[in-house]
Amino acid sequence: MTAQPVHFDGPGDGKPRRVPPMPERTPQALRLAIQEHAPHLLPDFESHWRRVIGDAFNLTPVPAFMRLWWTQYAIARDAALEAQLHDLEARAAKSEDSEESARFLAEYSRLRRAAAAVEPGQ
Repeated sequence: MTAQPVHFDGPGDGKPRRVPPMPERTPQALRLAIQEHAPHLLPDFESHWRRVIGDAFNLTPVPAFMRLWWTQYAIARDAALEAQLHDLEARAAKSEDSEESARFLAEYSRLRRAAAAVEPGQ
């Protein structure tokens, strides 16, 4: 059994929440993690893989593909983070104050960048 990361930050009542660790940074490991912990992402992941990579002999798109899906999985594995991002996006869309909307979007971007920067095992 592997240790599960414990997160205390973010929305909620201050109680720790357990999220699955990030996999190794390979397409196969990421696919298996998505299959196990965020299966709702799997059809889009596989469709995107077939469309962009498929049987290509050029692996140039793989790093961009991995960055996108690494971030998507890092968010989807943490229900509290995913909910917080949806809330920020909705609040920005509803706000009639452009400065307030910009603050919501800045926080949304910061959280997405933090998710993208998570390392394997975290």
